[in-house]
Amino acid sequence: MKCFDKKILSLILAGGKGERLYPLTLERTKPSVPFGGKYRIIDFSLSSLINSGIYSIYVLVQYKSQSLIEHIRTTWSIDGLPSEYFITVVPPQMRKEELKDWYRGTADSIYQNINLIYDYKPDIVIILSGDHIYRMDIRKMINYHLEKKAELTISTIPVGEKEISQLGIVRINDKRQVLDFKEKPTKVEGSYLASMGNYIFNTQLLIEALEEDACKESAHDFGRDIIPSLIKKGVRVYGYDFSTNRIPGIKSYERSVYWRDVGTIKSYWEANMDLLGEKPILDLDNQHWPIYASNLNCPPAYIAGSEVINSLVCEGSKVTEAKIKSSILGRGVKIDKDVEIENSIVMDFTHIKRGSRINSAIIDRFNTIEENSSIGYDRDKDTKNYYVDSSGIVVVRRGLRRTFFP
Repeated sequence: MKCFDKKILSLILAGGKGERLYPLTLERTKPSVPFGGKYRIIDFSLSSLINSGIYSIYVLVQYKSQSLIEHIRTTWSIDGLPSEYFITVVPPQMRKEELKDWYRGTADSIYQNINLIYDYKPDIVIILSGDHIYRMDIRKMINYHLEKKAELTISTIPVGEKEISQLGIVRINDKRQVLDFKEKPTKVEGSYLASMGNYIFNTQLLIEALEEDACKESAHDFGRDIIPSLIKKGVRVYGYDFSTNRIPGIKSYERSVYWRDVGTIKSYWEANMDLLGEKPILDLDNQHWPIYASNLNCPPAYIAGSEVINSLVCEGSKVTEAKIKSSILGRGVKIDKDVEIENSIVMDFTHIKRGSRINSAIIDRFNTIEENSSIGYDRDKDTKNYYVDSSGIVVVRRGLRRTFFP
């Protein structure tokens, strides 16, 4: 395809605190939060790059990054490829003399690592957010960028009015050239196109924009500062229509394009539930476009004398004489007799003991739920013992590690 005539570097922004996902982000960054039983959120961005044939990737981390660093180290190694291909984690380097602090914004995270761009000398730079759930053939966006002779291309998706205050909103003309960009506006007119946080820059433009922004008093953010400034200057900025993007192997019953900003407990829970059903709107059983997960050496799942309905049960789990409905069990989960679980997410290596009842809850990794516990049935009781989200979903924070699994 045309995009491979160009030298391409990808940078994944994976340093966000993810405060709205508390307490799942109590000890880890948002891109490192487990998802779908066996994945991490960042696996979706990384898988899109690898499936698109893009292998030169820096992952920029910051807050509480150890879990993510270990995940990248154990999961995302590239063997047998030329040295110009890599997946490398980059913690804050504090390379700039005038900057001895954390990244000040999304643009500043790239600026503080601008040496990576100078050293690699790419023709174009792909910047992806590492904390969204989606599958994207990035080659198609690159080809669109080249066909339009764009200097910057923003991946966009239609959203509803209720979502505009949480996202960057793009206004385009009939040729899809971007006329305006507002970061999390309270009100806009007309239809709503949201930025997915995925950008393609011509390298020289990116460098110049970062250098100029670094000297200004600003939020040093792509959405708030860099992009609006470039639009005002008349730079050729285009909006790529993600709704036209199709990956190989997608099934007829799936949502044709799927993208979620899983920034809240409710949206995170809903995205996990989207994996369920005989015909899920996001079906991860796709050999043509796999989502890669860590290679944990677990035995097959074991289920005995149990009723398991509309649920995902990952390897190493053991379910004995229990009832599981519309739920996701991670790896190495142990469910004892007479346990009932519904509409819930139970993460890796959790042990739920006999007689417990769990409904509309998220149980983080390495927990032990004692016998005859009740979670998700009494809000006052749950509030005393656990975290209860405004949506009503109960979250049990991460327990003590009982394995060497990162």
